[in-house]
Amino acid sequence: MKQDWKPGTMIYPLPAVLVSCGSCKEEYNIITVAWVGTICTNPPMCYISVRPERHSYPILKKNMEFVINLTTKEMAYATDWCGVRSGKNFNKFEEMHLTPGKASIVQAPIIEESPLCIECRIKEIISLGSHDMFIADVVNVKADEKYLDSDTGKFDLAKSNLLVYAHGGYYEMGEKIGKFGWSVEKKK
Repeated sequence: MKQDWKPGTMIYPLPAVLVSCGSCKEEYNIITVAWVGTICTNPPMCYISVRPERHSYPILKKNMEFVINLTTKEMAYATDWCGVRSGKNFNKFEEMHLTPGKASIVQAPIIEESPLCIECRIKEIISLGSHDMFIADVVNVKADEKYLDSDTGKFDLAKSNLLVYAHGGYYEMGEKIGKFGWSVEKKK
């Protein structure tokens, strides 16, 4: 039997990402975001949702770009810390020993420790209530070479030990149980 609950955000798990922003070292900041996702494949688009009172909000609005940095089990502490501390009071890169790297297209820094960095340009900001949604074009993706298969050249993100967020907790991903289309593949 199921119970009725008040409406809420219960779509889990979600990626726990570090969003980096800023156009110069003095402005660089990192914000932890779980309200993040894909909007469109062609053209590639994604979104992040951020509370207007967050320190990163005016930085995002001013520069109209950011980088979504996927996180790993090894980055879990930094991911949580960057979500509960304000960039007003801390240099998050220094405090968490994270390395700001040069993005290829946007001015916002990438986080070198991230296995995958998605460079984004904001195309629209929608005020929704507690959060504003930043809809963005993906303009470049930087992939860590250590996750490239040496034979095929394909990127194997599963090897990076990705971090996910579910209802207040951080989790590593579990064992692969299938792949896209496996339920309808013809048996040999």
